Amino acid sequence: MATRPPVGLPKLSRRSRILLIVGVVLLFGLITGSRLLDTYVNWLWFGEVQFRNVFSTVLLTRLSLFLAVGVVVGGIVGLNLWLAYRARPVFVPVSGPDDPVARYRTVVMRRMRLFSIGIPVFVGLIAGASAQNDWQQVQLFLNGQPFGITDPQFGHDIGFYAFQLPFYNWLLSWLFITTAVSFIGAVIAHYLFGGIRLAGRGGQLSGPARLHLALVAGTFVLLKAVAYFFDRYALLLHENEKFVGASYTDLNAVLPAKLILLCIAVFCAVAFFAGAFMRNVQLPAIATVLLVLSSVLVGAAWPAVLEQFSVKPNAIQKEAESITRNIAATRQAFGLTDDKVTTKPYEGKQNVPNDQVKTNEAATLGNIRLLDPAVLGRTFTQFQQLRPFYGFPSKLDIDRYTVDGKLRDYIVAVRELKLDSLPQGQRDWINQHLIYTHGNGFVYAEANKVNEVADQSNGGYPDFKTGEVKPNGDVGNEQNGIKVDQPRTYYGELFGTNDYSIVGGRPAGSAAEYDTDAKSYTYTGSGGVPIGSLVDKLAFAAYYGERNILFNQSIADESKILFKRTPRDRVQAVAPWLTVDSDPYPAVVNGRITWIVDGYTTLENYPYAQRTPLGDATNDSLTADGVVISQVNKPVNYIRNSVKATVDAYDGTVSLYAIDEQDPVLKAWMGVFPGTVKPSSDIKPELRQHFRYPEDLFKVQRQILSKYHVSSPSDFYSGVSYWAPAQDPTIDNVTSADAQQAEAKKRRDAQPPFYVLAGDPNDASKVRFQLTSPLVRENREFMAAYVSVGSDPDNYGKINVLQLNTDAKGPQQIQTQFLTSDNVSRELNVLALQKTSVVYGNLLTLPVGGALLYVEPVYIERAANNTSFPQLSKVLVWYGDRVGYASTLGEALEQVLSGAGSVVPPPSDNPGNGQTSTPPPTSATPGNGNSALSPELQRAVNDIDGALADIKRAQQNSNFTELGQAYQRLDDATKRFKQYNTGSASPPATGQSSVVPSPTPSG
Repeated sequence: MATRPPVGLPKLSRRSRILLIVGVVLLFGLITGSRLLDTYVNWLWFGEVQFRNVFSTVLLTRLSLFLAVGVVVGGIVGLNLWLAYRARPVFVPVSGPDDPVARYRTVVMRRMRLFSIGIPVFVGLIAGASAQNDWQQVQLFLNGQPFGITDPQFGHDIGFYAFQLPFYNWLLSWLFITTAVSFIGAVIAHYLFGGIRLAGRGGQLSGPARLHLALVAGTFVLLKAVAYFFDRYALLLHENEKFVGASYTDLNAVLPAKLILLCIAVFCAVAFFAGAFMRNVQLPAIATVLLVLSSVLVGAAWPAVLEQFSVKPNAIQKEAESITRNIAATRQAFGLTDDKVTTKPYEGKQNVPNDQVKTNEAATLGNIRLLDPAVLGRTFTQFQQLRPFYGFPSKLDIDRYTVDGKLRDYIVAVRELKLDSLPQGQRDWINQHLIYTHGNGFVYAEANKVNEVADQSNGGYPDFKTGEVKPNGDVGNEQNGIKVDQPRTYYGELFGTNDYSIVGGRPAGSAAEYDTDAKSYTYTGSGGVPIGSLVDKLAFAAYYGERNILFNQSIADESKILFKRTPRDRVQAVAPWLTVDSDPYPAVVNGRITWIVDGYTTLENYPYAQRTPLGDATNDSLTADGVVISQVNKPVNYIRNSVKATVDAYDGTVSLYAIDEQDPVLKAWMGVFPGTVKPSSDIKPELRQHFRYPEDLFKVQRQILSKYHVSSPSDFYSGVSYWAPAQDPTIDNVTSADAQQAEAKKRRDAQPPFYVLAGDPNDASKVRFQLTSPLVRENREFMAAYVSVGSDPDNYGKINVLQLNTDAKGPQQIQTQFLTSDNVSRELNVLALQKTSVVYGNLLTLPVGGALLYVEPVYIERAANNTSFPQLSKVLVWYGDRVGYASTLGEALEQVLSGAGSVVPPPSDNPGNGQTSTPPPTSATPGNGNSALSPELQRAVNDIDGALADIKRAQQNSNFTELGQAYQRLDDATKRFKQYNTGSASPPATGQSSVVPSPTPSG
């Protein structure tokens, strides 16, 4: 029966083809145009910061990968499609006039060149675009360095796992993808061209199609054999329930299974190849069944049986060797080896008389920090903002300076430009990008003192010092030995992504940037990208979508544009291989404000080392509240603080310095980007003395140390000796004692580590700048260890662990006892009822006299609104089972050291249970060191307690008349309490290291 030829797809008209071509060109332009613009702008920026070799190396590596992988993958896919076309039958039967395959075949045959080139190119483009994102992995493979340490199983250098194995796995994955796509493409092509027919009972497969597909399938199986070979090494990275590394089952079942499966896979690949040339379909089929069955029986069933019936019943004995390897590797990978960590027992109980504590521990007691940088951001803003377009970050920083021959710690901050604080009427383009361009000043306050006593009109606040541009334009002032020659800051933490400024030359040389109310300023620094040419104006106008850049007449030939203005962004851009610390901090170095940023080299494939998510390990109460940026939550099992970066706050100059020059990962990256990281010998002493041990690294190490201080495999497996970072017991803006405890129970955020100036753990007479953290026993509140690490140049990175073997109270228990202490609870509840917010500062833990000293500043805010700010009010101290609560640190210490403080009950793992926030009247000291109250003061205390009880009863009964009368009695009693209590304390001299007397709760 004659049939009409198959009909192809309808042809496009000439107009439709033109529209299609125009549409494709526009789409291509939209996709590539923005990328080309980004490339040009980044090229200019990297030239400005003198790191253009980084940009060019990354660009060339990405481009090379894109082309190499794209050409190889697209070429192999295209080759298989071409082979399928060449192997097509000469005559292809058509099942009928409506045969759908014939229609598509006709379309392909008519546009053979389009499909034969277009499909491989499309596949190659997708493959290349995906592969170029892995440029770091390829560069590490090409520049890998030996670690000088071998793994305990195969004897390979750690560098093999860090640099080579990831590349081999990456290469294998692309070969698998290419082979799979080629097989699928070949099947479709053979079907279209008639090599595969589905008609009839079993269908038909032509000889050339059978040969082609068998060879491709055999190649896939052969690649599987290669994968089995490399899977053996991946066992050392296997994450088990208790540890990372090859377990007993992995070594005794999975590892032999991988070798057996490798041999079977090679045999099956040979069977595929033999069946192809022998034209035997049964051989590949048998090989496929054999490979699947062996994978199930040898690769899964055998290890499962061994695990269930041999390992689990005897896990501690069976896994002892693997756990030992895991402990050793983890300590090495996280920098916790014996040469870096000193552990010694600490009694946790006072072992010297009180009168000797003051003498022996003068280095610690004389430097206790009272100002909390996480609390005082709003206080700095209130007193030091100067203008509404300036601001300070929520969390300030701590650094130390040697002034008059004495080392002191300071709360430090930069008065930065904060454009989102501009009044709404001033937020036009000219103001935001041409007029208000920079911040002004370095603001600091000694960390263990306030300006005046609180009952003075301006008391209870930091004793501010500044290095700034004065109203008359003078600079270069020096206060407390800190000289700031250039206080203008064009780069800082508060800039947003689109906060660019156009600075420098103006027509006729006129100054236009706001500097002070009396004077304008013109930027003279080396930072910034020239924007005077028409081409650059067009580029940046398109980049920011802002036509004003093109048409504004204030932009002269010498003008520059400043962008990428946060220290973290600048360091991350010039060193994309670094993980950047979440908290840069400012320091004055040789008269210039300099941002210091810590950079980490990390790995996630160190054999046998425990793996931890970086974000989870570094999260604490500050990141939970958004006060500090959270780290990227990538898995790591190796970390080094190999690089310290600096960013000049005036001209934006970025410098990278090698701190750990022996780090193999750093060496590898220095091979990729030679000359970008300066040697440690280039660090000037004036800069080095401001280096701090980084918080993010310390938080990771304390988490790892919580488990890996254990050396015994059996103890490690049981977890009986595990520690944990202490829970942060302080919650901001909770006003009453009972509310504080209730809120603390809801949140389990870790307490952040604290920088302190205190006595050296190994020599109490030496003052050291340290980063510290208490660790408690896991799932308990008792102290387990006190960890500190040195930040001074001569002991930088030396970790000290004081391990407690007694049930010493932990931070949460201490906070509970603070809040349930009679006099503390009474005053906090009075403040709450009078709408004065209480903010609890950082609870510091300090080893003193064989025991632990806890110090916590207490702040108040007069009103809960945007204009309120914390004021230091009281100091809470715990030592020797006594609570001190006074207006000054000296008075609170005297209470606990003289025995006059409140005695607290024995510790409990359940803080707060059975306690009341308003205990019955007692003769305990209300806020000073006196052991007995005057009759008038005792009467006021009793009246406060009675009024509080009446208020509670009236609220329960909804008796508003009685409630009002009770409030009136409370107000009267509170005034009498303040009248008699204030007169009993001797206020400290102005400027002394103390906190201030009891606040006036009104207002």
